[in-house]
Amino acid sequence: MLRDEESTLSYISSKKSSTRHITLIDPAKQDPETAANRAIVAIECGSEMIFVGGSTDTPDEIVHATCVAIQEALELRVFASSQDPSADEESWKIPVVLFPGGAHALSPAADAITFMMLMNSTSRKFLVGEQLRGAPYLSKFGVEALPTGYLVCAPGGRVGEVGEAELIQPEDAELVHSYALTASMFGFKILYLEAGSGADKQVDPSLIQSAAKCENLILLVGGGIRTAEQASIAAKAGANWIVTGTLTENADNLEDLRNKLSAVIDALKS
Repeated sequence: MLRDEESTLSYISSKKSSTRHITLIDPAKQDPETAANRAIVAIECGSEMIFVGGSTDTPDEIVHATCVAIQEALELRVFASSQDPSADEESWKIPVVLFPGGAHALSPAADAITFMMLMNSTSRKFLVGEQLRGAPYLSKFGVEALPTGYLVCAPGGRVGEVGEAELIQPEDAELVHSYALTASMFGFKILYLEAGSGADKQVDPSLIQSAAKCENLILLVGGGIRTAEQASIAAKAGANWIVTGTLTENADNLEDLRNKLSAVIDALKS
């Protein structure tokens, strides 16, 4: 759900003094109601965008049900806030964005999609194949496409394996800068550096610093970030947005999730 007349891209691109936070919710890891409850807690903690996706084999009906549940929960919060003069209605107008594992995981209920090229893949499928399959449906749905360059960095995890990626190593700072320049010249607006879901290491800060030199790209960094210290490292290296997903999945309950997310998001603001 977005503010009236605002595109998701303009929302993502708007400059703020601190690094912002995205909560990634994998539809395969919980039912839609639980996903919606987790999204609401995340926004209450200060998360400013919800990504839906991650797993490579989740069917579109599950992705769609999750998007619908989150959007309905947001609509209820917006309505409730509109009836309370002391509440901030705008704080609930947060975009729900698809982060798909492929063209099978789409939903017309999303505000936008990270329309990605896995730039360091050796497979045509992830360079342009899945995009060709998905584009007609996205056009029909009217879902906003966010042109995104996607780079999988070591350790890479499952996404590196499935995406047949030549992993970016910590010493590859010059290569990352070249990728960033290439993404910009292609007309991409976003560059996403990914260490892999559940990674035991986050993206090396030297790679983030190198990518951040290309100032006309919005830099997203995810994978392996579970603590306030790790989030702070990525933010100080130059990330515009931090993405966490495993942190949400591994929370024991909503209160545990609230505590963990609050610590991470507070670290981004300090």
